[in-house]
Amino acid sequence: MNQRTPVIMNLMEKDVFVEGKVDWKGRAATKNKHGGMRAAVIVVATFAFENMANLALAVNLVFYFNTVMHYDIADAANHLTNFMGTSYILSILMAVLADTYIGRFRTVLIAAFIEFLGLSLLTLQAHYPKFKPPLCNIFLPTSHCEKLSGSNAVMLFSAIYLLAVGGAGVKAALPSHGADQFEEKDPKEAAQMSTFFNWLLLGVASGGCISLTFFVWVQDNKGFDYGFGLSMIAMFLGGVTIICGLPWYRIYVVQGSSAITEIIQVYVAAIRNSNLQLPEDPSELHEIPMDKEAALHEEFLPHRDVYRCLDKAAIRSDNTVPSGPWKLCRVTQVENAKILLAMVPVFLCSIIMTLCLAQLQTFSVQQGVTMDIKLTKSFNMPPASLPIIPVAFLVILVPIYDQILVPLLRKFTGIPTGITYLQRIGVGLLLSSFSMAIAGIMEVKRKDVARDHNMLDAVPVLQPLPISVFWLSFQYFVFGIADMFTYVGLLEFFYSQAPKSIKSISSCFLWSSMAMGYFLSGIMVKIVNHATKRGTKSGGWLAGNNINRNHLELFYWLLAILSLINFIVYLFVAMRYKYRPQTLDAEHEHEVHQLRTLKPSMEAL
Repeated sequence: MNQRTPVIMNLMEKDVFVEGKVDWKGRAATKNKHGGMRAAVIVVATFAFENMANLALAVNLVFYFNTVMHYDIADAANHLTNFMGTSYILSILMAVLADTYIGRFRTVLIAAFIEFLGLSLLTLQAHYPKFKPPLCNIFLPTSHCEKLSGSNAVMLFSAIYLLAVGGAGVKAALPSHGADQFEEKDPKEAAQMSTFFNWLLLGVASGGCISLTFFVWVQDNKGFDYGFGLSMIAMFLGGVTIICGLPWYRIYVVQGSSAITEIIQVYVAAIRNSNLQLPEDPSELHEIPMDKEAALHEEFLPHRDVYRCLDKAAIRSDNTVPSGPWKLCRVTQVENAKILLAMVPVFLCSIIMTLCLAQLQTFSVQQGVTMDIKLTKSFNMPPASLPIIPVAFLVILVPIYDQILVPLLRKFTGIPTGITYLQRIGVGLLLSSFSMAIAGIMEVKRKDVARDHNMLDAVPVLQPLPISVFWLSFQYFVFGIADMFTYVGLLEFFYSQAPKSIKSISSCFLWSSMAMGYFLSGIMVKIVNHATKRGTKSGGWLAGNNINRNHLELFYWLLAILSLINFIVYLFVAMRYKYRPQTLDAEHEHEVHQLRTLKPSMEAL
């Protein structure tokens, strides 16, 4: 060996370092020691515990608000959808903190603690009678039950919205932290990343199975205090699990500057430069040279001939005097703004599906309360456990889809994920429309049974209808398949298309669309009740506490029509979308050039 050997060895060792990521001690992360599926599995397990803690709440809180806290069905449903919507919308703020200031891993830890605190407070209130309104049967027409109010109401909603904040942080940062364990530029790791997102859904479904069966059964049969206590324990185990993976994580290093600010700068600069003429040659637009030492670790994107109005942000008004960031932006910065702008229509088309999901977590559960819930002569199925049908199906279908269907589709399409992200999303959107149509048909059948047996005014708890709750499984089954296609497709789509500095924020496109869907659900219930007030005795299709006298089937069919229209709009959006181009990395190009230069020396050795 000669004196050149250490230089070559250093270059070869540098290849195993992961750019922009460190281990838990702050040292540069390496591919052979950190990240990969080993670390990702721990993230999947953490998400499973988090969903285990929360899914039982999502499906049974309406019943808790209605029967224990004495809110009307519509108010109880709105309280739940407001809570869910707030949690999802707060994920944007938590994502900004994760990407810019705190870091994704630390955000997960802090959020898990806040969520644990909210569950502890909820358990405490459910256990002690002094924190609840007096006992009363809300289903009896002659009852005038006192609703929760005063300091006890403050306690309830404090607990609920602590859960919202904590859940927002976990949802915002945990999927991105898991995806950080892979490098998109490495073809093998890029394929593993797609598998990780499928496994993430599998983890959510696995935790959901336990939550929807055991936790819900405990809530209904042993008391909500015991059920909430189990959720608190599951959240604690989730926090412990994420900490256990510390030695293997690749932890993304925050840049200290807001990527959102850089996007806003593009729009401001484009407006300020609106009077300037775009150059015919895009190469004349502003970009820092890739061979400059200051450009190392920077991301570079090629110019695209779309949304040309934003290109004005990169026009040099004076070639001799550099402008500030609010008047002159890099081409890459402009392209990032274009990518986010192009994703907005896809984001908007996903809102209606969450609107449908909200009904399965609220009104479909109320349907189940009125039906025969017997599995055997001695065991009753809790109505809130109905979502176990699509969730259990996902546990079976996700491995089949990932390990069998995707490789098979890959042979025909040549696409690593089998089908494109947008095709996967579209399949789910169409199936959600079918699910709502089926839900309307099932509601007609349920009401026919109630009418035929003169049970339209029956008290569900005392006298359930002689029709099995499993008739509702059809709508849950179809929506479960839609879930697998759309939500995982959206998560992959937003993560893969977003700039690397805002990966957490990009995943919040999904959570934000869900937030808007939940908020829209509450608004739509009120609009529908107001619009149908004159034509019904109860004061609207969905008004009052007697679901047998309501017109839920018409509401479901209305959602089916809206979902179908939404799918048609989505087809136009998807056909016009252009996928993000490959990133040009200055440091990578520089290293490749060095290795090519030293290739003769290496062969000589």
